Parts: sequence; structure tokens; C-alpha cells
Amino acid sequence: GAYNRTLTPFGFQSEQRNYWEVPDVYNTMSPFMNASKMKTPLLLVHGEADNNPGTFTLQTERYFQALKGLGAPARMVILPKESHGYVAKENIFHLLWEQDQFLEKYLKPGKDAAAR
Repeated sequence: GAYNRTLTPFGFQSEQRNYWEVPDVYNTMSPFMNASKMKTPLLLVHGEADNNPGTFTLQTERYFQALKGLGAPARMVILPKESHGYVAKENIFHLLWEQDQFLEKYLKPGKDAAAR
């Protein structure tokens, strides 16, 4: 994911202004810059060989480190040899398993919130 918009300083999506023109826009749109506000459990998934120029695997790793360092409930999964879309059957099955485990842990009714 693009978790730190300052790493794409010359525009993103429909934003055509650069970082130095509107730093507040870039910082507001950067989950990394707002990691201290994150309290909701988050599953981060990224392809190791992501070819999207705005979504470096390093951004996911650094965002995850920030969340964990601040005590947020987060899990990171890097899918080997996958690009921006996942195609290997093994990785798709692994992703489905990770999602199931995450939902079981955080959303299953009747589970004690303290045990999460």
C-alpha cells in the first residue's frame, strides 16, 4: 500500500499538486503519519514483487513497524513473488487462510475482547 504519501511527492491519484505545495494534504492522506491514531485491528497484505510505482513493499513494512511500535493490533503478510495482484494458487489460499484467522481472532461473536 501507499502508506506514506511523502514518498510520492509529485502527486497521487487525483492530487496534482506536489508535496511542497500542500504538505498538509500529503500528511493527512498518509496512514503512516497518523499511525498513533490507529486502534482498529489491521491485516496488511503486500506482494513481495509489487510493480506498482506508488506502492513499495517497504511502505507496508514501515507502517507495520510503526503500528506495532505504538501498540496497535496489526499483522503483516508479504506474499512471495507476487506483484500488485496475486495469481499463485498457493498464495491465494494462504491469503484466504490469513483472512480467516484474522476474522476469527477479531470479529467472531462471543469471543472475549480481552483474549484478543
